[in-house]
Amino acid sequence: MPTGKVKWFDTERGFGFIASDEGDEVFLHASALPEGVVPKPGAKVDFGVADGRRGPQALSVKLLDPPPSVAKAQRKPADDMAVIIEDVIKLLDNVGNSMRRGRYPEKGAATKIASVLRAVADDLEV
Repeated sequence: MPTGKVKWFDTERGFGFIASDEGDEVFLHASALPEGVVPKPGAKVDFGVADGRRGPQALSVKLLDPPPSVAKAQRKPADDMAVIIEDVIKLLDNVGNSMRRGRYPEKGAATKIASVLRAVADDLEV
């Protein structure tokens, strides 16, 4: 099976081209890709070739390089998250102390605390 790199791929239109290692340009249709895979330019692929109406067309495309994790690329460094977690612990400790005295946080403060907790939870979940 020939190999190559994705030259470009338009997700809206559902097609793109592969630059094969032999130097040919091969048409790539979304139907030739595995379910749910959107190739990025430069991704190394393995593919079959068939003669299409306008030239060679890729069949049964398989990504050879695992796609980079978007989540990991956007994730904050662990050292930064450790500082954030320590700050959240201090924040929650203050809230806990107030609640031991029978006082809930005021509505505005409670909304901000809840927002911070959601944001930290989202960062942890990524």
